[in-house]
Amino acid sequence: MNKLYSVAVAGATGLVGRTMIKVLEEFDFPVKELIPLASSRSAGTEVMFKNKPVKVKSLAEESFAGIDFALFSAGAGVSKEFGPKAALQGTVVIDNSSAFRMDADVPLVVPEVNPEDAFKHHGIIANPNCSTIQMVVVLKPLHDAYKIKRVVVSTYQSVTGAGKKGINQLEDEIAKQPLREKKFPHPIAYNVLPHIDVFLPDGYTKEERKMTDETKKIMGEDIPVTATTVRVPVVGGHSEAVNIEFEKPCQVEEIRSILKNAPGVTLQDDPGTNLYPLPIHAFGKNDVFVGRIRKDFTIPSGVNLWIVSDNIRKGAATNAVQIAQLLISRK
Repeated sequence: MNKLYSVAVAGATGLVGRTMIKVLEEFDFPVKELIPLASSRSAGTEVMFKNKPVKVKSLAEESFAGIDFALFSAGAGVSKEFGPKAALQGTVVIDNSSAFRMDADVPLVVPEVNPEDAFKHHGIIANPNCSTIQMVVVLKPLHDAYKIKRVVVSTYQSVTGAGKKGINQLEDEIAKQPLREKKFPHPIAYNVLPHIDVFLPDGYTKEERKMTDETKKIMGEDIPVTATTVRVPVVGGHSEAVNIEFEKPCQVEEIRSILKNAPGVTLQDDPGTNLYPLPIHAFGKNDVFVGRIRKDFTIPSGVNLWIVSDNIRKGAATNAVQIAQLLISRK
């Protein structure tokens, strides 16, 4: 008989938490018992799992007794407070916040890129930033083939990356009604904001720094990455224009072949029929979509790519569940 696991989801009533529960069901993860956890405000509400309502419990230190896996998506503060406590009780924590990503003792894992790192954990595994995840899934097979020298990325990130408040502001602005809440410092409807997370003293945002630092940790090499991250009025799905410079000569057709066979990647690259990745088509799916592959003629060996993925799915919930699947695959 296959083993079943007790799984807690901290932040179960949020966008990512609810999607984690959906993905656990869709992937048929061997769940013995699902424990949805949230703040005291949400305790007593219900989430659906396998067509049955499950009551949400208030998150507390004792919540993790007997829990095999805890998927956290309740913010860095909650993760810092409860993640180590859960790990001390023998629970494997897979954390979607920024709390532990750059901790030297915590693996930062994308299963298609660095699966072995997951098995080096000491109770906590970090889920990378959404925009980093979709980029490295594409970078990894190309780095193996040509060795990456430098990456320049500009992102076009959905309001879902800012949670329900971001969606509410966009919807209210489009409907020309009073804002229920203001998430962004400027209007987002019919606009783009070159501002995600807080600005750092060097002029970059924290989101841009995440992409730079996390890519190096995940790939296990000091790959130079420079990023500009932009919020756009899209509900669901992050897009990225990525320029890659290689150390070895590359050919576009060979790159297409590599990416067509890469795990977790769907190639959509036929400009003649207007086929290229779009967030509206990636929404609700688990893959990373890549297209608009073309040679960069300004450097000896380089390529431009367009990468799209559902930031709530592969950028958060799906990646977390895939990490748990990876861990049980060797039990």
